[in-house]
Amino acid sequence: MAFGSTWWGKAWIDALEKRAVHDPNRLPRGRTYARRGHAGELQFGSGEVRGKVIGSRLEPYDVLLTVREFRDDEWDCVLDAIVAKAAHAAALLEGELSPEIVADAQSVEVELLPASGELRTACSCPDDAEPCKHAAAVCYAVATALDADPFLLLELRGMSRTELIDAIRARRSGNGAQGGRASGPAAQGVVARDAWRREPGSLPSIPHRPDGGPGRPAAWPSDPPRDAPFDRPGLELLVTDAARRAWAILAGTGSSALDLDAHADLARRAASADERELPTLAFRSGVLPAALEAQASAWEMGGAGGVDMLDAPAWQAPVLTMAAAKERLVDAGFRDAQLRVRSNRITVGKDLQFRLSPQGLWYRFEKPSGRWLLTTEPSGDIDDLLG
Repeated sequence: MAFGSTWWGKAWIDALEKRAVHDPNRLPRGRTYARRGHAGELQFGSGEVRGKVIGSRLEPYDVLLTVREFRDDEWDCVLDAIVAKAAHAAALLEGELSPEIVADAQSVEVELLPASGELRTACSCPDDAEPCKHAAAVCYAVATALDADPFLLLELRGMSRTELIDAIRARRSGNGAQGGRASGPAAQGVVARDAWRREPGSLPSIPHRPDGGPGRPAAWPSDPPRDAPFDRPGLELLVTDAARRAWAILAGTGSSALDLDAHADLARRAASADERELPTLAFRSGVLPAALEAQASAWEMGGAGGVDMLDAPAWQAPVLTMAAAKERLVDAGFRDAQLRVRSNRITVGKDLQFRLSPQGLWYRFEKPSGRWLLTTEPSGDIDDLLG
């Protein structure tokens, strides 16, 4: 996994590795941690990023990255420089952050990217190095976040996407505000309780299924409020998932999945995630990518029941039922010495196992690379799993 697939992500890594004050011995280990999905739950705010990193202990380590927030007069200079370049301002208002904005800021002696010694780190681990390997992992995870949303860098400097766009609009209309923020009353919305009290209208007709599968959401025009319990990348994941579920319902190949618990729903989402989404989903759920892939495989083969059987503890199945199942395996050609019966599980050698659910279904698990994976659909007859 390479970090920094876009200009912004690469620029962050360049600032991290070449300009910030870091112990170079910790960076390779931090890259390994981030590459394996140990760094996640990133929370961006003005002047800081908070994250959690799975290390050698059971509880994840808490990491804090800090950078200097810009003063209002610095923001005024940056905004004026952006507005002076019509193309840059127009692209920003369309939700695109042009890399040339870094040069616009430099022209007024303001650095968007962290300068030498400006990026500081702190971690709850006992390592006194700055950064430790956990903090370095979060630094690389930030590069991945900037690939998805470069506006997060400006939020670190103290201005959200919404505030930035509002300030640019104000300056272009000749109503610039002091302190880098646009003034004027906020748009009035609808009080939630009033919306819920309204009499619902008739349901719309069922639309035709789009050709080519579900689409991806359009670029988000602005960030959610800072006190919202979600951020823009997380919201995009949910919208993408909702589009996939709606398309599957129209195609007759899926359901709303609204009856699933959080554990099964995470496995369902992982099963439909692409290579770009899966690491982000692992970061945000706090589950290691390998474990999440195993849950996704269990969902694909056995649905919610398969996910439960993957992680559920053993239970004491009826002795006669397990003895009969073992006899079936011997009749199928397995040597008796290979078979170990414990609770609801029959293990064959080191890498094959049959598990019986409380509902009477048999599940076949294999261990191709050190982790049990559900490899076939369940059946009420163990003979169906012997192929």
